[in-house]
Amino acid sequence: MSSAFVYAAARTPFGRFGGALAEVRPDDLAATAIQGVLAKAPDLDPAAIGDVAWGCANQAGEDNRNVGRMAVLLAGLPVSVPATTVNRLCGSSLDAAMIGSRVIESGDADVVLTGGVESMTRAPWVLPKPSRAFPAGNVTAVSTTLGWRLVNENMPAEWTVSLGEANEMLGEKFSIPRERQDEFAARSHNLAAAAWDAGFYDGLVVPVGDLARDEGIRPGSTAEKLAGLKPSFRTDGTITAGNASPLNDGASAVLLGSEDAAVGIDPVARIAGRGVAAVEPQMFGYAPVEAADRALARAGITWDDVSAVELNEAFAVQSLACVDAWRIDPEIVNSKGGAIAIGHPLGASGGRILGTLAARLTESGGRYGVAAICIGVGQALAVVLENVS
Repeated sequence: MSSAFVYAAARTPFGRFGGALAEVRPDDLAATAIQGVLAKAPDLDPAAIGDVAWGCANQAGEDNRNVGRMAVLLAGLPVSVPATTVNRLCGSSLDAAMIGSRVIESGDADVVLTGGVESMTRAPWVLPKPSRAFPAGNVTAVSTTLGWRLVNENMPAEWTVSLGEANEMLGEKFSIPRERQDEFAARSHNLAAAAWDAGFYDGLVVPVGDLARDEGIRPGSTAEKLAGLKPSFRTDGTITAGNASPLNDGASAVLLGSEDAAVGIDPVARIAGRGVAAVEPQMFGYAPVEAADRALARAGITWDDVSAVELNEAFAVQSLACVDAWRIDPEIVNSKGGAIAIGHPLGASGGRILGTLAARLTESGGRYGVAAICIGVGQALAVVLENVS
């Protein structure tokens, strides 16, 4: 079996909900990310791309009907390039990369383009379709932006609590106070701002219109400032708009290939291990603990071998719970900022953390890194990268 390698990664800036990318369709965002990553491999014949695996969590509006294939066509790739769309909610684009890596390892293709997209701004409201025409009663439009919708009444109530309430429960379980969460969030903003100022993201981010930089970063954030925000889910809670990831729009792309693929550039990292895990739906924020441990075991290494971690910051509390459980140095986690600052457009975040991890390993010279992401309804994914740059 061939190993699968990361050759290049690119993403759009992540826009605020209702912000600079509000007028950009998700399929156009996806096409921009595809064009951006392929621009890094100018000698690659696009017709040589054996498949495209694309992530998207919503798929209820302009991102419906296989947005991956739509993005391929909009990006100007040959019509012979196939594509599929993957939905594992927040983990969709990391799942796409994992699927792509397996395709390469099995020998079914030498080059696979992966990534994901989400426009949470443009996510539509939906109405349940009646079983009979002209129902007499009222119906309610449901937002598809985030969270459960049209919930099956057979689901236990504890499984269907809001994402915020689920993480309040997680914070209680592991005794993680508000102060730690606010400190973690402020760190995310300041590290992201510093990384941008240092030019780290210049080679990873493709502008969209006038937006060239992630829109939600707040330089100079402090725990003291964040402490003034009111709790969002409980009157006496610890989770606020400041220590949780926001709603966002954006796309990411990762170009994968075999070691001898005719990409025209050298690979930067090998996919050394993968992990999938599941827990009770309300404990989804803690699921990366097991997913990452499984990925490390499959890579044949331990946490002592890891020099960089990209953990998607859905909430500060769940990120802290995972880092505490791994017993790792917090300083190796999200050293270029995380989703609390950069943003979390659901279907795009996995590709973002994978691309960022590869770039961090290249910059530092470290050998191994872990990308991990929690997923609503109690799942998580993780990938181990080995630096070959």
